[in-house]
This record gives sequence, C-alpha cells and structure tokens, in this order.
Amino acid sequence: MSISKSLDKTAVKGSRENPRHILSISGGKDSAALAVYMKQNYDIPDVEYVFMDTEQELIETYEYLEKLEGVLEKEIIRLKPERSFDEYVKLHNGYLPSAQQRWCTINMKIKPFEKFVGDDFVYSYIGIRADENRDGYISAKGNVEPVYPFISDGINKSDVFRILEESGLGIPDYYKWRSRSGCYFCFFQQQIEWVGLAENHPDLFEKAKKFEKSGANGERPYNWTERGNLDSLVARKEEIKSKHKIALASKKKLGKGAKLIDILREVDPMVDADNFDEVMRDADQGEGCLVCTL
Repeated sequence: MSISKSLDKTAVKGSRENPRHILSISGGKDSAALAVYMKQNYDIPDVEYVFMDTEQELIETYEYLEKLEGVLEKEIIRLKPERSFDEYVKLHNGYLPSAQQRWCTINMKIKPFEKFVGDDFVYSYIGIRADENRDGYISAKGNVEPVYPFISDGINKSDVFRILEESGLGIPDYYKWRSRSGCYFCFFQQQIEWVGLAENHPDLFEKAKKFEKSGANGERPYNWTERGNLDSLVARKEEIKSKHKIALASKKKLGKGAKLIDILREVDPMVDADNFDEVMRDADQGEGCLVCTL
C-alpha cells in the first residue's frame, strides 16, 4: 500500500501529515478478514473500526461483531443514524427503500460515517478482494481516500476464508442461509434468503410483512420483492428451494463447458426455452448494496 509508515506524530490528528485510519466493518466475511489481516500484517497506528448500526441487523451479525472484537482486542465503534428506520419511513411519506431509491443506505450508513469522519483527512480501508471486479463505497468528500489492501496484496476469496479460519473467528452464522450482511428486511435479498428469514427468524419475517402495503384504500402498493408479497413468496417456498438448487447446479457445472439449459434440465426436466428466463430470475444471484455487502 502507498501509505507512509513514518507518520509525523507532531502533526494534528486528522491532517494529511497525521491522518486517521478507519476500517468499516459490515458484519460480513470480507471486512472482518481485512481487519484481522491488517492487524497481523500492517503496523498502522490507531486504526478505528466502525460499524454502521441501523439497529435492524440480524442477531447473528451482532454476535459476530463481539467475536471479532475479541480477535482484534479493540472495540468496534457503533455509528447509528439520527433517526430510526420507522421515522425515516414517515419522512419519506411511507415509501420504503428499494433498489431505485436507496434512502436507507444514504441516511442510515453513509451519513453517519461522513459525520464521524468530519473534515479530517482519512484513509478508508475497504475489503474488496483481488478476484472481484467492483468498487466499494467511495465518499464524495475529498478528505477520504480509499485504500484496498486485499487488491494490493492479491488476496482472493479462498484467502479470506483461510484468514478467518486460522484466526479462530470463522464466518457469521447467517451464512448458513444468507449470502450477505445487512438489514433483516433488505430488498436485495434473494427469494431463497427471504425463505431463510422466515425459517430462521419468523418474528423478523412477520415484522417485514407489516411494512408491505396491499394497495387498498387508494394507497400505493409496496412489496419487498418484485415477485409478490412475502406471504405469496412463502407459499412458493418449495418451488423457490428447487429453483435455488438449479442455480447452484448451473454455477458448479458451467465451468466445465456444459450448456446452461442442459444443466438446468438435469435438475428440472420441465425447463425449456419458454420458461428458461423465469427460472433464472427466480434463482437470481444478484449483487447487493456496495456499502452493506463487504
């Protein structure tokens, strides 16, 4: 990394001569591995570990943060939004966040982080791996400079799992049924993950349902997913599980040169040219919000 190890300790903290070093923890594997990796391999003083706590996270996330604090031997600072999620819903006239209107990310993650940074010059360490082709959240503030240690050092996904295993930290328990960190009701969840929420946290699933709007009495209807409300999703849970297996099978075999439609037919003989797109849409493996998924 192009960061001087011999910082001027007489300079004002937060200046370019004596910058702050901030590593944002998402509650996922990559940022946790980055924190462990940097502690083991870089002599950077006074790293500030922060977690943008929306207070809508899974219990598994909070448990993982506590384990990570034990490994780092340092507190992870919880940054909280100015208002609760319910209050922000009211401020947005009842409109819930979506992939097109990500006010949750802006108000509950980005703004608390930028308030914490203030006008100080900061190196912000981001857990994008060397085998990924994407950017993390890049602040519009000119005083925040992103740094990608994993990219600089060629750390890939298998390395991340090794780092977590060797440290004794392991991965968050929610990975048993969920592919990313974030709020329990995140609209980026795959359908199989909504099913997982219903099966692992039925209380949170019921809370998420209460935010949906039916469209009665002239109100704007809103569902968390594009394929219908959460009740209808759970009614199709066996179908969703089956289609998820199709996605896993296709991902495993595509690398061997097989045609995708032939792979899908091995799992489900009913797949044909007419319903191919629908099957793959239901088996979506899309990316989530860049701020939340590291």
